[in-house]
Amino acid sequence: VQLAESGGGLVQAGGSARLSCAASGHIFNIGAMGWYRQAPGKQRELVALIGRAGTTTYGESVKGRFTISIDISIYTAHLEMNGLKPEDTAVYYCYLWADEIGTWGQGTQVAVSS
Repeated sequence: VQLAESGGGLVQAGGSARLSCAASGHIFNIGAMGWYRQAPGKQRELVALIGRAGTTTYGESVKGRFTISIDISIYTAHLEMNGLKPEDTAVYYCYLWADEIGTWGQGTQVAVSS
């Protein structure tokens, strides 16, 4: 299983960005997809997860600003990030839970300038 991440980059505070993550390979049953992030010197933290039925979980710091969605038919998840803050600056890692196995993407940088 492989994860192809796209989106991110440099954004001004208050702006928006979109991340996408497409899974490929032998996948039979997706349990959940989503993102975690890690800022320099900090632990990796949950950003958002979405289950195959559409149930969502968000990290406290992004609730109300970020929205996750999934297209199960093409194994692709999207993360819409609005109202970005400098403290959202981090490497964002896509995560897939499928067939009782967790897979991480290589990460994509999101930098928010003040």
